[in-house]
Amino acid sequence: MSDSIFLQIGGKKIRNFISYTAEADLYVADHAFSLMLSNPETEITGGQKCELYVNDQLELTGIIDHINSRVDKSGRTLTVEGRDLMGLVVDSSCEQFISVQNWKLSKLAQLLLKDVPFINLKQILYQQDIVGKLKTRRSRTASYGLEAMMGAESTGERIAQIHPGMSKFQVLQMYALSKGLMFYSLPDGTFVFGRPLAGGDPDYTIIINKEGRGVNFISAEIDRNWSKRFSKVTVVGQRQAHVDDGLNVMSTNIGGAAGTVVDPDYPFYKPFVQLSHNDSQTPQQHARMIMDKGRHDGFRLVYELPRHSQGSKNFTINRMALIKDDIHNIHGSYLVSGRTFKMDKAKGPTTSITVTLPGLVEDGGKPGGPHK
Repeated sequence: MSDSIFLQIGGKKIRNFISYTAEADLYVADHAFSLMLSNPETEITGGQKCELYVNDQLELTGIIDHINSRVDKSGRTLTVEGRDLMGLVVDSSCEQFISVQNWKLSKLAQLLLKDVPFINLKQILYQQDIVGKLKTRRSRTASYGLEAMMGAESTGERIAQIHPGMSKFQVLQMYALSKGLMFYSLPDGTFVFGRPLAGGDPDYTIIINKEGRGVNFISAEIDRNWSKRFSKVTVVGQRQAHVDDGLNVMSTNIGGAAGTVVDPDYPFYKPFVQLSHNDSQTPQQHARMIMDKGRHDGFRLVYELPRHSQGSKNFTINRMALIKDDIHNIHGSYLVSGRTFKMDKAKGPTTSITVTLPGLVEDGGKPGGPHK
């Protein structure tokens, strides 16, 4: 059964594609799409909200950034490009350069996102991963969701300043990373503050062997880059003094605790140390995120697969895939960190997925599965 695809704009469905790509990546802020249409059924203008459905499942909610129209003897073609809703947050600069001393994250998010169009402040997902289990809950209100995401602290950040030139995404990402969380969007437009999966049951299986038995791939590529990774990451938390400490807030810093995680897969000792001025309370989680990012950048497998789904499940990010790759000697469950839907007339619909090492678990910074 072939995949069914349509682009919905203003309630109208467009199906006549010559080619398309639609990207999603845990480690990329805004996800891009490009669609080439043949004799489009409706007029399209820049700035419109659009939705891409794959097998009747919403896989991208975005804004049209760029349109190119061409006419020749064979007819008219229209190329439409854009990004998901996170692109609006990436592009929007902060306009209030204020101290947000003692603000909670819920209040900060309301300040930064209240005037960004198309974004539903109530559609925020708090996500906490545990090996073998994914816990999620949607916020009843924007305030509830963001407080839950940050552990519902009784006090906000003591000293924080929004500076000219900072984007709204940068500010929110800074706070998320200091808590050991990522700030990203799901294909359906939901904003997430969470972590890469550290394990769990795989949703997909990829089989590669020399004999060609049961194989289900078009191409495979492995990229290992040891320069991107570290054997140990330490984050030293530090906050500026506050008037409650009885100290001069303009001149005094107070050192916070240090958090350290180790990567048992790394072949030799190579430490990384970072000072965090934003928060002294959660250096362990901050160190974990730095380690996770290095593991992602230093070990990636890219598989091109037929179609956009396996079984009844569309390929999507932050899911686990079981890899049985005899050619590269890769066996085990890995994290799907990136996914690109593609279609052209020569190949038909295909999906390129990037799989990498799962996130670290809390216990001692050990990885979530058997990896080499």
